[in-house]
Amino acid sequence: MEIILKEDIIGLGYKNDIVNVKSGYGRNYLIPTGKAVIASPSAKKILAENLKQQAHKLAAILAAAEKEAEKLNGISVEVEAKVSATGVLYGSVTSATVAEELAKKGIEVDRKRIIMKDIKTVGEYAATVVFHKEVKVEIPVTVLAEGNSAANVAPVAEEAAPVEEAAPAVEEAPAAEEEA
Repeated sequence: MEIILKEDIIGLGYKNDIVNVKSGYGRNYLIPTGKAVIASPSAKKILAENLKQQAHKLAAILAAAEKEAEKLNGISVEVEAKVSATGVLYGSVTSATVAEELAKKGIEVDRKRIIMKDIKTVGEYAATVVFHKEVKVEIPVTVLAEGNSAANVAPVAEEAAPVEEAAPAVEEAPAAEEEA
């Protein structure tokens, strides 16, 4: 089913795009909620006329998106998280986490505009912020162990080893008492 989008839908397309979707998705969700209309020949003509009339407005929207994108140039995000002994996070770092860290730096970005996979280990990653279909900015995201160093991971492993060694000694003690 061919439809014309009336608003940006992440993962599908942008406003005024003509896209193909499954019939059920179009009939049961997009069209009833007003997010799209059927792409009939008359609707396509109306869209073309509207785009001609709005060309200068679209240029202004693109310029505003580029201005917002310039704010993110040179910005990187560091996230501290609790980490297990193997370097795996308790939980994950998501686009919402990145949006919160940007807000702490004074840059407001909607979490829905940030595209990234959930991060579950310590390391360096990239998140893409989409301001417009032609304006995308990639931000480096660094995930650190809480305490800001990898040295914190090693002591946890050392603390676990003596506990395991102490367990067999406890089991041998009752056997010695039985002999006495």
